[in-house]
Amino acid sequence: MLTMLGLDTASEAVYRILLAHPQHGVSAIGTATGLPEDDVRTALDTLSELALTRPSHEDDGQLRAVPPELGMEILLARQQAELAAQQQRLEASRATAAQLIAEYADLRPRAASPGVEQLVGLDQIRDRLATLTREVTTEVMTFAAGGAHTQRGIDAARPLDQQLLGRGVKIRTVYQDSVRNHPPTIGYVEWLTTQGAEVRTVPTLPTRMIVIDHRRAVIPVSSDDTAAGAVVLTGQGTLTALCALFDSVWAGAQPLGPPPAPADNGLTAQSMAVLTLLAEGHTDESIAKRLAVSPRTARRLATDLIERLGARSRFQAGVKAVQRHWLPAE
Repeated sequence: MLTMLGLDTASEAVYRILLAHPQHGVSAIGTATGLPEDDVRTALDTLSELALTRPSHEDDGQLRAVPPELGMEILLARQQAELAAQQQRLEASRATAAQLIAEYADLRPRAASPGVEQLVGLDQIRDRLATLTREVTTEVMTFAAGGAHTQRGIDAARPLDQQLLGRGVKIRTVYQDSVRNHPPTIGYVEWLTTQGAEVRTVPTLPTRMIVIDHRRAVIPVSSDDTAAGAVVLTGQGTLTALCALFDSVWAGAQPLGPPPAPADNGLTAQSMAVLTLLAEGHTDESIAKRLAVSPRTARRLATDLIERLGARSRFQAGVKAVQRHWLPAE
């Protein structure tokens, strides 16, 4: 029972016998406890070291057990001292571990803050995505910003997509409308839908993004150079917001198929996006990047809208669009 206080079984048995029979010597203690004399002597040495026995004032050479109330106080004080020492060792170990982690982070920085894992370079991004893909269990949601895929990218993605869909993983992907004009990409996207994936398109996307199982999101550090670096986000609040963003964009996106009919004002979704960007003051190059089209196409779309509105400048086009209720008044 006293083992919790640091007293071994044999020493506890000897201590109890000494309390009950103060006059017992080694032989009598051995008989009472069933311990060999050597074990009794070892136990007596332990009790002496713990200050649970003291020399008798009446019988020279005899040991007396200290009263239980004093003995328990001694054992508790000793245990508290050991706990304090252990806590000091723990703090020292924690400091050493923190220093090691800090030194390692200097050599190979990965996490800028809790819930953020940094990936530097295309190799790290691809390796981490491969790991995350193997771990996915329920759903992958993707913003495929950037327009058309390369044939090399399509060839690399097909077996991965097939594996995920074969495992019952749900895939939802939002592409930009511009892919509808790129035969290799639209062929790949149509193949995806035949395999069970869901695909929709919108004129513009806020960023490239992959959300895995609603628990991890991978987004590029820079939209201008998505291969330079990315971050893996795992914070619950961040993931909740990103999933809500995806669902909002998904709800307003068009399913793959024939292009949607123009609105009552005759504008397609892509034209409306161009008009909004014009009103915000974007250049042709900026519009092209956001729509994932060539600068020439962006220039043609912008010119057509300006002429249709009878405007002499981009600013005036924005004003006239508001007057016609094509754009909301701010």
